Amino acid sequence: MQSSPVKHCCPESVPIPEQSGVLGVFTGLNATGGIEASGRLAWETLRKGKGERSFLLCHRSEKSKIQTVRAALSRRWPVEMVMFWHLGLLKLLPFLRVSRSKLVLFLHGIECWKRHDAFTRHLLHRVDLFLSNTTHTWETFVHVNPEFQNSVHRTVHLGIGKPFDDSTPPPPATPAALMIGRMSRSEGYKGHAEVIRAWPTVLAHIPTARLWIAGSGDLVGELEHLASTLDVSHAVIFFGAVSEEKKSDLIRSASCLALPSRGEGFGLVYLEAMRLGRPCLVSNVDAGREVVQPPKAGLAVDPTNAAEHGSALVRLLTPGREWDLWSIQSRERFEANFTATAFQSRLACALEAV
Repeated sequence: MQSSPVKHCCPESVPIPEQSGVLGVFTGLNATGGIEASGRLAWETLRKGKGERSFLLCHRSEKSKIQTVRAALSRRWPVEMVMFWHLGLLKLLPFLRVSRSKLVLFLHGIECWKRHDAFTRHLLHRVDLFLSNTTHTWETFVHVNPEFQNSVHRTVHLGIGKPFDDSTPPPPATPAALMIGRMSRSEGYKGHAEVIRAWPTVLAHIPTARLWIAGSGDLVGELEHLASTLDVSHAVIFFGAVSEEKKSDLIRSASCLALPSRGEGFGLVYLEAMRLGRPCLVSNVDAGREVVQPPKAGLAVDPTNAAEHGSALVRLLTPGREWDLWSIQSRERFEANFTATAFQSRLACALEAV
């Protein structure tokens, strides 16, 4: 499936096209959380050179809906471009007095991979430029919503931070695979159960191997029971919700990141692992493979194939020449493609299509 051809431009500090103003509509600008963290960088890009001509509208939760609508209606926005950083925010458009503005919508993943109601489809037809975090996100969106197949689109891979200053941490003495992510029934696609089911195979080859699981959610009890049933509880450690500092320490202390998800739109945690030279286990059915590019920075498995999980995890947990090469290539891939600066340059370049 083809999207509009990507227009290449110089990666060095590409300016946003001249305009009278820009309005950014975001869920929030916290430094954590994939959508908000990337939104923060996107807002910095939109604001660059605009000064008083840049306007921000945040809709953080359903509780703040009335306040957000009031803010939207409070004025006529003197802008030529409006950026919606999430598909759910597009429903604010009828409350914005921006009739002549170009509309840009950023698609992040699972929220757009469904057939939308008639009102949302009406609003989607008003979008002048679609951006997506991966080609996979866009192709899945238009597969379900084929009427947008010929819309103007650009893929803008996300990015975080800057290259790690010190040398890459060596493989740990105790081989450990790390899983990071919410464990909720509404997001039961991240591969936790599949990795736990593979752990008896891993222990048969590497008796000292450990599986570290960070995150919280209503599936935790079920996953703990699964580990107990498989008699691997001694080798599977649940950390619960962790701070950003603790998360970084866990990545640094692990041999690899394991997140063979079936529904990832991007996965910033892959970047956090690659930044520290940690290879990743991804699935072969979602955007993880587009980010990690197996076998360059890790391995991809069929999420339904337990034997593939076990074999891949054993390889990723085994120190030696293969692991060393993955570690080097993981860090190089991050530094070449996925820094915050690289993302902001891609975004600015993509906005030239408006």
